[in-house]
Amino acid sequence: MLKMPLSSDSHVTEPPDIYARFIDPEFRDRVPMLQRDPVKGDRIHIPGGGLPISVGVIAAAGKNPKDISNRGATFEQMHAGGWDPKARMADQDRDGIGGEILYPTVGMALCAHPDGDYRRACFRAYNRWLLEYTGAFPDRLWGIAQLQVDTNIDRVLADVREIVAQGFRGVMVPAAPIGWEECDYDHPTYDPLWEALSDLGLPASFHIATGAQYAIGVAKQRGPRLCNMVQILRANQDIIMLMIFGGVFNRHPRLKLVSVEADAGWVPHMMYRMDHVYETHRYWNRAGDLNLQKKPSETIRDNCYFTFQDDVTAYQLKDQLNIKHLLWATDFPHSDSTWPRSMELLERHTHGILDNDERNLIVHDNLVALYNLRLAA
Repeated sequence: MLKMPLSSDSHVTEPPDIYARFIDPEFRDRVPMLQRDPVKGDRIHIPGGGLPISVGVIAAAGKNPKDISNRGATFEQMHAGGWDPKARMADQDRDGIGGEILYPTVGMALCAHPDGDYRRACFRAYNRWLLEYTGAFPDRLWGIAQLQVDTNIDRVLADVREIVAQGFRGVMVPAAPIGWEECDYDHPTYDPLWEALSDLGLPASFHIATGAQYAIGVAKQRGPRLCNMVQILRANQDIIMLMIFGGVFNRHPRLKLVSVEADAGWVPHMMYRMDHVYETHRYWNRAGDLNLQKKPSETIRDNCYFTFQDDVTAYQLKDQLNIKHLLWATDFPHSDSTWPRSMELLERHTHGILDNDERNLIVHDNLVALYNLRLAA
């Protein structure tokens, strides 16, 4: 019997007032704000945070691609389910799904903000609001908390403890910490964070487009803008390589890493390539002292999870992957979303490739196991 699908990667659309409502008082004079322009449409401005975010793009699920534009849209025209949990239930029902893991939208852009104190304050404000949003339907809405990471590790660990006390089931970690050029995630400074997440059973989620070196309008991109929509997958590939070759999983073998919205069809080749590079090139490349406890491919199978919407190659290559670590998603309400045709596309993409048990794993069981979810009766 087929089980009702659950989305491993969906999003809220943060209402314009949440940061002013929930942020610590000392930051209230420079919160993200909605700007209205009769020509350009509504845009969300982040002080000191690069280009404004057009609301016409961030919640375009279900639109004809020809009609998606970053000009002219108003916030009120967006899917109300992005901020109204009752409306969200209707969105889920229309798409035929039973629940969603939720990530931010404005919060993704905040991950690229250069001021660590500022983005920490925004993240904590977002988490407070998200508790209110998901609390309306806790058996169908499951939030992933945002976590600011920098070298103030005691403060980072205090934020982790707060996130646990709030009841979140996972943390969203920016693609890069503040000061990553000198102290990246493989540095021993961050070992207490990875050990804490391992002890608590909190998966560390890395979502595409959450770092300054990958964000549109923040870093220089090569080629036409469409190139960015493909190359943003590289961010998660970079993180996985960093964490494995940097010895993080050697030191923290229980750590769970979730690669969010970066697809999965590319993973078998990366597994091969990382094994090849480790065996063939680490000596002349001054990495001869790197002694991994497992092959890179084995660590990817054992420790890494991958979410995707309509990546047919992930299904086709399932036997080269760990099928229990593949997580189906809808990405609602973003422009890449399969909503409201998720069931139609899922059937088309899996027919003749997955049996019922395999499909249930990818669209339901794996997610329940990863986050220990409480489901609606």
